[in-house]
Amino acid sequence: GVMINLALLAYFKYADFFIGTVNLALKDKIPFLNLALPLAISFFTFQQIAFLVDSYRKETEEFSFTDYALFVTFFPQLIAGPIVHHKEMIPQFKDRSNQVLNYGNIATGLFILTLGLFKKVVIADTFAGWATPGFDEAMSLTFLEGWAVSLSYTFQLYFDFSGYTDMAIGVALLFNIRLPINFDSPYKALSISEFWRRWHITLGRFFKDCIYIPLGGNREGDGATYRNLLVTFLLIGLWHGQEWTFVAWGGIHGMALVAERLWGKLNFRIPAFLSWFITFNFIN
Repeated sequence: GVMINLALLAYFKYADFFIGTVNLALKDKIPFLNLALPLAISFFTFQQIAFLVDSYRKETEEFSFTDYALFVTFFPQLIAGPIVHHKEMIPQFKDRSNQVLNYGNIATGLFILTLGLFKKVVIADTFAGWATPGFDEAMSLTFLEGWAVSLSYTFQLYFDFSGYTDMAIGVALLFNIRLPINFDSPYKALSISEFWRRWHITLGRFFKDCIYIPLGGNREGDGATYRNLLVTFLLIGLWHGQEWTFVAWGGIHGMALVAERLWGKLNFRIPAFLSWFITFNFIN
């Protein structure tokens, strides 16, 4: 079941990426497939894999096909997350108290939806107006302009992504469904590991449960732990996009987590502000 899900994801999302890599390596000219990407395939594939893993571990109960289909296709969070767990969703679908109008949830949902919409349309898109042309003209930027463009993109990315997930949480509340928090002020993090506990929280949870821990986690010594971190973050990078730059980005974060663990062995503390400054600029 896992292989079938991954095969579909690989075919639709990564076929042209693999063809491009082969063409680059062998100086070949294999034609691209130019496939239409099924809507939200990255997210619903992971939700189905998580369900299969829990089934294999005998952590699921007997659910009807309708319950399962609703869990996989529940639309508010499908496009941009959060990546939900069946234990978080299916009991809510079955709860009869969620099948009536709840004006408190409607009011809260509309507030969170509006907040997310504001983050996306007003804040993120304003930063995009500086970041996009800046990267298009990167070679001609001055020192200060370069920093302004770089920071604009960093904030655009956060407000765009967290705005989408806030909108999903708000829309779900209109149906009395509570989705998990996906961002927790990640740019306040004082370390890379803390950043990943605050950024796209449900993605980190998925990779921890389905990749990092099954590989051995931190149970088999330092060398194996560093390997498991690197493998996990290379895959996180690949999941984000069909470019080697995404893989490199994931690898850099994996190496930063390894470096952080090595640094921790020195028992040398630095001031909180300096920790934040280094962490934020690394992320930027």
